[in-house]
Amino acid sequence: MNIYDISQKSGVSIATVSRVLNNSKNVSEKTRQKVLAVMEEADYQPNAFARGLTLNTMQTIGLLCADSSDPYLGSAISYLEQGLRAHGYDTLLCCTGYDWAQKEKCTDMLLSRHVDALIFIGSTFIEKTDEKNAYLARAAAQVPIIIVNGYLKGNNIYSVLCDDVEASYAATMRLLRSGSKRPLFLTRSLSFSGMRKQAGFEKAFQETGVPLKSEHILQNSGSLSEIREALLRHYEASPFDAVLATDDEMAIAVLKFAKKRGLSIPNDLAVIGYNNSLLSICCEPELSSVDNRLEYLCSTSVALLMSLMDGKKAPEKTEVSAELILRGTTPEGF
Repeated sequence: MNIYDISQKSGVSIATVSRVLNNSKNVSEKTRQKVLAVMEEADYQPNAFARGLTLNTMQTIGLLCADSSDPYLGSAISYLEQGLRAHGYDTLLCCTGYDWAQKEKCTDMLLSRHVDALIFIGSTFIEKTDEKNAYLARAAAQVPIIIVNGYLKGNNIYSVLCDDVEASYAATMRLLRSGSKRPLFLTRSLSFSGMRKQAGFEKAFQETGVPLKSEHILQNSGSLSEIREALLRHYEASPFDAVLATDDEMAIAVLKFAKKRGLSIPNDLAVIGYNNSLLSICCEPELSSVDNRLEYLCSTSVALLMSLMDGKKAPEKTEVSAELILRGTTPEGF
């Protein structure tokens, strides 16, 4: 049964049936109940796409992330879906991987599904050139774009992010002031977020006058065992007494390295992770970690998007402060 059948059986026009479907006020309560009764009797489910075209909204938000198996990104997806569902919005999720062409392809695919907005989760969607960021600008010409924990200036593009520069700077200063002479910055990639964290690390060296050398920074995007082996090689060439890792998974690789190398944590080696994810309390000792307040970033993103959906203005950039959560991988009194 379709809308035409409902119209005939109800004895009303197609336009009236459409008004009932759209919950329009321009229908008498008696007529509304008559049409609804016919729909219920026929177990009629209106086509979501057709209804979306009529209402000019699909009540659907497109979510894009690089890898949903990543604990940080997986948590963000969960927070966003819960928040959007509370406002009556469904979601379509696309896991893009890290290839630029695939990111663009997934964006275009979601736009073809007539989503009401797009939320990009993570800074990996911010490329280093305007040419590669052009697909985001093209998407923003059609629907609002929200970037969680990344920043790109542009019309109809809104960013909600943690102040990673200040967070990394504060954590590094704590390491240096607690007596560390050779801290190591362990990073997975030179993403937008990764570069901001590195900038904070370097800022702490500049302010304390400690010479920053190339051996103070190690980049490795491998598995836990590959990162562990890279740390073993790096330690032989240039020993370090503290590590600031750009995510908790990398920090756990540091714990594995320390065990294999026979180093005591936190006495021989202090370790700070990033994201304050579930992983930080699943290891022994439990991991000190920078809490970039992911849940708050996501709830703020949803609130901002709902304001836009209501036709209200919203700030182009919303930046929140992080908090260092101290656990067993940093010494007492740290």
